[in-house]
Amino acid sequence: MPAGGDVEMPELPDLAVYRDALDRRLRGQVLLATHIRSPFVLRTADPPLRAAEGRSVVGVRRQGKRIVLELANELFVVIHLMIAGRLHWLAEGGKAPARITLARFDFSSGTLALTEAGTKRRASLHVVQGGEALAALDPGGLEVADADLQTFAARLRMENHTLKRALTDPRILSGVGNAYSDEILHRARLSPLALTAKLDDAAMAALHAAAQDLLREWTERLRATAGERFPEKVTAFRPAMAVHGKFRQPCPVCGTPVQRIVYAENECNYCPRCQTNGVVLADRALSRLLHKSFPREI
Repeated sequence: MPAGGDVEMPELPDLAVYRDALDRRLRGQVLLATHIRSPFVLRTADPPLRAAEGRSVVGVRRQGKRIVLELANELFVVIHLMIAGRLHWLAEGGKAPARITLARFDFSSGTLALTEAGTKRRASLHVVQGGEALAALDPGGLEVADADLQTFAARLRMENHTLKRALTDPRILSGVGNAYSDEILHRARLSPLALTAKLDDAAMAALHAAAQDLLREWTERLRATAGERFPEKVTAFRPAMAVHGKFRQPCPVCGTPVQRIVYAENECNYCPRCQTNGVVLADRALSRLLHKSFPREI
């Protein structure tokens, strides 16, 4: 069982599938009505959400970890799901779950519902006018699929961070979070605590290839799984993942039990044989508890 439960922020592969499903359903549709059930979700007031009503959907895009509904005359509805937010498509006459629904968007073909599990209200909704206002919401992370090795390396080496932090920083890379950073680092056979400034060219090339290949593979896999259906089982914990959420389970490459570092509401999963030369990285909570008994090697 993952340390923080089974809910994590949707990342690029799931968001790409959301975008596809919404674009198929909404492009050319008119937004008939909007309903806000939680006042905390709407983070902007000008223009008002009501300004979106009566406009047709020009397209749907992904901006980092946000889903953007592009409406006529450059009005954008920007949805950030954060950790526990999810999107649901309801056929005409379908009802959204009242307790966890934050907002609804009614179209002639159905209703898009934004929900958020739990008691913390982190998901957000922005309504902005014009391309400049939309760009202001973008943290500026590099799109991995479009980046050549030189650009990728330059972006990661701009500041000296651990690889785990660099991969999950939305200002550095776009759409990568806790889950896929674990998988990328395992694929590249790199320690999550290695520093970007000390990464040699061969390791950087391995990281670049792993990031591009893994994100592409998972996006294609999730697209195939969803098919024409709207994606409902959006989770950061997938049975086919190599290390994420697999604490104490055998690494699929070498069979060594997967280890983890737990911090705040996240965790870092890795294989000590494939990634850290047999060294077990110190977990703050466990190392404080066990002191000298904390295992340093597998």
